[in-house]
Amino acid sequence: MAQVSRGGNPIQVSGTFPQPGEQAPEFTLTNQGLEEVTLENWAGKRKVLNIVPSLDTPTCATSTRKFNEKAGGLDNTVVLVIAADLPFAMGRFCGAEGLDNVITLSTFRNYSFQQDYGVAIQDGPLAGLCARGVVVLDENNKVIHSELVDDIKNEPDYDAALSAL
Repeated sequence: MAQVSRGGNPIQVSGTFPQPGEQAPEFTLTNQGLEEVTLENWAGKRKVLNIVPSLDTPTCATSTRKFNEKAGGLDNTVVLVIAADLPFAMGRFCGAEGLDNVITLSTFRNYSFQQDYGVAIQDGPLAGLCARGVVVLDENNKVIHSELVDDIKNEPDYDAALSAL
C-alpha cells in the first residue's frame, strides 16, 4: 500500500500506481452517456489521465480547468478526467464551466480501476474515492509519465505531465 496525505494527514492507498515504461492497465469506465468505455475507445491517441477524488472539490476543479486549457488543443491527445463522481455531476460541472476539451469518466460501476491504477483510498473520510494522480500514455498505451500527488490537496505538476507528450 502506498501512502499519500490530505492536509498532512496520512491516507492509505491500495493498488499499484503505473510507472513510466510500463504498459497501462486496461480499464472499463462509465462516460456521461452511461456507456461503458475502455482504453480502446481512444486507440492511437495520446492520453492524459487526470485522476481526481471529486470534481466537487476546489483542487479537482482547478486541475480539470487547467488540463482543459493546457492540453485540450494538443494534436492527437485526449484528456480523460477520472473520478468516482456520478457521470451526471461530472457533466454538469463541465457544462457549467464551459470545459469541452476534457472527457469525464466515472469509476462508480468499475471500482477495479482504482486498484489497477493504485489510487484506491482505503481509509479516512475519502475512502472509496480516488487519490490524485496523473498518468500520461503514448499512442500505444505505454506510460510515459506518472505522478501520484503526495498530498491530495495539492495540484499535479502540469508542466511535467505535458512535457512528456
